[in-house]
Amino acid sequence: MNSEHENNVLIERRTIDLFIKLLLILTLISWSGLIILPFTIPLLWAVILAITVYPMYRRLLKVLNGKKGLTGTIVVLLLLCILLLPTILMISSIVDEAKELKTSFENNTFKIPPPNEKVADWPLVGDKVYKEWSLASKNLDSAMVTHRDEVMEWGQKIVNSVKSVFSNILMFAFSIIISGIFLVFSDECQRAAGVLSNRLVANRGEEFSKLVVQTVRNVSKGILGVAFIQFIIMGICFVLAGVPFAGIWALLVFLLALVQLPGAIVAIPVIIYLYSVREPLPATIWGIIILICGLSDNVLKPLLMGKGAPVPMVVIFLGAIGGFMLSGFVGLFTGAIVLSLGYKLAGIWVNNYVAPPAKNE
Repeated sequence: MNSEHENNVLIERRTIDLFIKLLLILTLISWSGLIILPFTIPLLWAVILAITVYPMYRRLLKVLNGKKGLTGTIVVLLLLCILLLPTILMISSIVDEAKELKTSFENNTFKIPPPNEKVADWPLVGDKVYKEWSLASKNLDSAMVTHRDEVMEWGQKIVNSVKSVFSNILMFAFSIIISGIFLVFSDECQRAAGVLSNRLVANRGEEFSKLVVQTVRNVSKGILGVAFIQFIIMGICFVLAGVPFAGIWALLVFLLALVQLPGAIVAIPVIIYLYSVREPLPATIWGIIILICGLSDNVLKPLLMGKGAPVPMVVIFLGAIGGFMLSGFVGLFTGAIVLSLGYKLAGIWVNNYVAPPAKNE
């Protein structure tokens, strides 16, 4: 009896001891997670950037005779130039256009061209658009007073969007610097990723690691790459065509492309504007060029995203869109990765199914 009591006491002590240890470990993990939480998004982007540019880093490393520090620095500077130069040009364009707009308002020289008579014939909205446009072209002050609340609301939305874009650009610059560190220590990072993946999925660790890497590169090329290409070519078209606020329109094209909406959404109102202020022939030529550029993602995306994809392109596409809706821009990658891994695991589970032997009657 005595012995049984001592065993019960010992079991209770071990249970309490185990509970306290687990509680302390959970507290430590949770605390560490809270500390690292503010850096999660920049770190994720750093990993994504490092995976995306790693092939370029390896080629440059061979040219520079294996000097990792120098190679990583050059790649970081190149990425910062790609990020910051268009940003500086865009900011300069927006500032110049804002100054011109402010000066024209102060000098009472800002005028909106009158609408073409054909605008009234547009289906559903033509009559209303024609009246509002005519009012703005004849008496801008009256139009501003009539739609004061709408103008203030949209103005605030635009300001908030611009602030968000600039804060994201600073975050990306920080992520680029971190990605350079990952590239310099790429061998160590690969070994660590290999050990972790093997611990999680045993002998399929390498397969799943390659899946993650290839998915990130496909999404980079198919979504970010296409968005950046459209931003550049449509921005150039807007500038050459003499479209006012070309930088803002080009930025809108970039943002829409990130959420998988066609650049034609921006191209159509720009083409309408060109027809209202230019002769039919140049307006038609520029309209065709801008519309083709706006629809170019339909050709570029399948070429870039589907090339060498480890899973069907539709899986990557749906994962990117769903991830964006759930987690913002970084969700473009995390969503595609998670859904690709889920698709692969589901395939393994289905293919490894063994039917039970039939019963003899």
